[in-house]
Amino acid sequence: MAAARAWVRLLSGKRLDLLNPTPLDWEDEDLALGLARTYRWGGHSAWPLPLSVAQHSLFVLQLRRLRFPEARDARADLRELLHDADEGLLGFDSISPLKPFLGEAYHDLVERLQNAICVRYGLPAWTMKEKRIHKEADRIAAATEAVRVVGWTEEEVQRVLRIPYEPLTKDPLQPLYGGTAFEPWPPQLAAERFLTELRALTQANPHPKGHAKREKVSALTRRDPER
Repeated sequence: MAAARAWVRLLSGKRLDLLNPTPLDWEDEDLALGLARTYRWGGHSAWPLPLSVAQHSLFVLQLRRLRFPEARDARADLRELLHDADEGLLGFDSISPLKPFLGEAYHDLVERLQNAICVRYGLPAWTMKEKRIHKEADRIAAATEAVRVVGWTEEEVQRVLRIPYEPLTKDPLQPLYGGTAFEPWPPQLAAERFLTELRALTQANPHPKGHAKREKVSALTRRDPER
């Protein structure tokens, strides 16, 4: 019996098997575009456009930089930018309350994608302190998006969504990019801005991702999809 496969063809022309990914299966442009076309909050929005995971990733990165400047370094910034990168390869961002119902197979798929991303970009594991800082920034972003993008009230964020943070009144991305505060960007613009930040951070964090021999990387990272 042939092993299960789930191929997707990327804009670069590369093929990615979602069930058996390796770190060499996509280009940075593919990832940026995937994140820009994958939407937060189930694609729902009070604006004409939904909020992309690419814009969310930049939002969380900038928020962490502003709130926790002592935790800033180029490698930590890269890890923060890529904290939801698996969603760009998968093309799906599940709302959090749904995730426990998706089963072990889905969580294994996500873990494989995350592992390939960590190997490709040389991302270190989170320490407990770093994870706490990330989660706080991510949850503040969620509270802010719920109110400023989707249309929940601040009271509903606390009572219904159970996010114990106040939404921001100022968009941390506006000083960097201009535009209207909290307005979701068009996909192509989100992809361009994400890719620019990704390239800047990867240049600051040299890693032999694209220069490693395919045979060696595949042997180290490719997993049997039936395990």
